[in-house]
Amino acid sequence: MEASYCIWMRQLKMATTTVFRRTTTGSLSSLIIRLPSSKPILSHLFHHHHHRRRSISTSATSPHASPLPQTLNHSCSSNSGVEDGEFNLSDSHKVILKGMRYKEFQNWVTSQGYRPAQALMLWKLLYGNNSKSIWAHSCEELEGLNKDLMMMLSKRAKLKALQVKDIITASDGTRKILFTLDDGLVIETVIIPNGDRGRNTVCVSSQVGCAMNCQFCFTGRMGLRRNLTAAEIVEQAVFARRLFTSEVGSIRNVVFMGMGEPLQNIENVITAADIMVDEQGLHFSPNKVTISTSGLVPQIKQFLRESKCALAVSLNATTDEVRNWIMPINRKYNLKLLLDTLREELSLKHKYKVLFEYVLLAGVNDSIDDAKRIIDLVKGIPCKINLLTFNPHSGSHFQPSTNEKMIEFRNTLAEGGCVVFMRPSRGDDQMAACGQLGNPGELQAPLLKVPPRFQASLEPMV
Repeated sequence: MEASYCIWMRQLKMATTTVFRRTTTGSLSSLIIRLPSSKPILSHLFHHHHHRRRSISTSATSPHASPLPQTLNHSCSSNSGVEDGEFNLSDSHKVILKGMRYKEFQNWVTSQGYRPAQALMLWKLLYGNNSKSIWAHSCEELEGLNKDLMMMLSKRAKLKALQVKDIITASDGTRKILFTLDDGLVIETVIIPNGDRGRNTVCVSSQVGCAMNCQFCFTGRMGLRRNLTAAEIVEQAVFARRLFTSEVGSIRNVVFMGMGEPLQNIENVITAADIMVDEQGLHFSPNKVTISTSGLVPQIKQFLRESKCALAVSLNATTDEVRNWIMPINRKYNLKLLLDTLREELSLKHKYKVLFEYVLLAGVNDSIDDAKRIIDLVKGIPCKINLLTFNPHSGSHFQPSTNEKMIEFRNTLAEGGCVVFMRPSRGDDQMAACGQLGNPGELQAPLLKVPPRFQASLEPMV
């Protein structure tokens, strides 16, 4: 298995286009899987299930209608050339407004010769903080805005960073949106309705694919294609509210638990989170915006010092032996380093709790001994624990723990003084649940060698 892993990595290196980008993760050459960018198609997995497709208003989101009409009649045009003696920028050179924090946004608008009050009005129109909550995607929707400002925007700015490709509805009402990016890549966003409980949630992606290669996660099989921009992240939340608020009610929660390792894209993720919590815009509460990580220690420190939003850490194992296998990032940042860092950093924060996520894998990490080790591991760390069901996907070794086993595990944690919750799967019949997003394609990150003591218990599942 290890030999085939090395061969796969050599083949991957030959097939991969060199990409130069700034990174804050240090040297992760042994862990990061980065695949060549190519225009992906929807996985055949999505078509193995009967599903309902939502009709999409062409005025707002149709991927077939031109998103930037070919006139300047108060439309955000993609024309290039000269109109009224002024040069129009091509789409690729236009300013993408949704990637800016408000101060930068205001500075850009005033640099074009307009007043701060006009910048604030435009901001509210884009992010829905107005009486009609339209979440504007075109200049025709910028009601009440100065006509000269609309004309300038049509020539120099883009109001929209994503195109809707498809919307798939699961049997429990969960919706999965497939978005096409400007380069043709596809990402997935999930809307999780919670009825009358007021906890409707949008689960956003932060990368196309993921480099972490967690063995229980379908997205990890893709490798990393690229980071998402701040605008592409923010736009997922905007679309969620624009498309579904009238159906499911207010969407007040954001979790960065879609495709990707958010803290590997930390600058864009923190920027996007800052935009989401702006009181004049989307106005999500900071404690309702949760960024999840597999355990990148330097970025955890940066995040806890720079952001007011919540942090979730995927724990998923109680020994380095198991975590090295199912979460290879542990080979760089082991359990002791990760937990000591959280203990130290949270001691400096007031009334802040980290959320530990723990996916229960039958016969791997779901023993009572595992539960007892968790109690010891999290001592001194203000925290809550979410127990998650494993969501099966093609090619995986694992099976979910039984409900009885999960309840026993939960009760052991609770008796040990932990605050613990069991979270049911949502959207799993349409590959919309945790760990099921993405389309790995033909070239996939490898499954790692199973430790000898688990081989017998997993053999019937392989």
